[in-house]
Amino acid sequence: MLRLVRVVIAPDCFGGTLTAAEAASAIADGWRRGAPDHDLVLRPLADGGPGFVEVLHTALGGTLRTETVTGPLGEPVTATWLSHDDIAYIESAEACGLHLVPKDRRPLVCETVTTRGVGELLAAARGHRRAVIGLGGSATTDGGAGMLAALGAVAVAEDGTPLPPGGTALARCARIDGGVDGLPEIIAATDVTNPLLGQHGAAATFGPQKGADPAAVERLEAGLARWADVLAAWREPVADEDGAGAAGGLGAAILALGGARASGAGLVRSATGLDAAVAGAGLVITGEGSLDWQSLRGKLVTGVAEAAAERGVPCLALAGQASVGRTRAAAVGISEVHAVAEHAGSVAAAMADPAGTLADLAEHVARQWR
Repeated sequence: MLRLVRVVIAPDCFGGTLTAAEAASAIADGWRRGAPDHDLVLRPLADGGPGFVEVLHTALGGTLRTETVTGPLGEPVTATWLSHDDIAYIESAEACGLHLVPKDRRPLVCETVTTRGVGELLAAARGHRRAVIGLGGSATTDGGAGMLAALGAVAVAEDGTPLPPGGTALARCARIDGGVDGLPEIIAATDVTNPLLGQHGAAATFGPQKGADPAAVERLEAGLARWADVLAAWREPVADEDGAGAAGGLGAAILALGGARASGAGLVRSATGLDAAVAGAGLVITGEGSLDWQSLRGKLVTGVAEAAAERGVPCLALAGQASVGRTRAAAVGISEVHAVAEHAGSVAAAMADPAGTLADLAEHVARQWR
């Protein structure tokens, strides 16, 4: 029987229940119970969404800075960003994350939430040579209009009146007044390749996750369609670019500013030394809250699986919930998928004790792999 010397544990965050570091710790706790002779190496990761700054700070060091900025609902929130080696690392979810909007309010506010706070964080990073903005976990679908307004480029109606926050109001946008200058080079760190519009766009794909019903999705789509024309007239067409639909269209505004898109998972993979950790390992474990078809389209779990496959190391995925089969998972290099909800008996049971049930699943799987 194969004795695994090193097990690399490299999960993403688990939705709104566990950070990547907490998930890695829970998996390690359970794995030690099931296989106490294994050498565990923890590498919590992020692909641009929640935990992006925390993971990079742990890996790189640098200085954490805190700002009070405009939250998604227009109320002040505290947001942290990282300054390291003349690069500012900004996590958009810190300023406009879905976790900042109570679940019962999401259907009521999904058309009016704003990315203004992201622009305020970017303004605070002036003076750096580069700003890397992690996109993911946002509550917004405003096409980045709020971010641009905070930087001085304001979406206005035909009469020159600034539009209210949110994506639906963009249907009345006539132009962008003002300009933006003095910004660092901008990189959008995201593994979402969705365009701004259409069936796979920001409103249709991600709107329902943020509380939008079909009618709201239709209104948001109309607003973003008009916004695409305005951005094209202001700078250049960006609606069809990969990642334009990320973070509710925030990607489109960053691209319009001349920013570039880079893989968030790839960036974190490099910064955390994942490849070096995987070298010589006998097993790699990754995971996230919900493993679905989107997870297999270049998101973090696929990046981890690729790093393992390049070295001939098997990779397992432990997820809160899973809706992908063995064949589809194997196609991206994941040998097995295990779901906490299935092991615990229900989603409710898994959510009642996220860390404990994840650890229990890890112990169960570890005993099999010993």
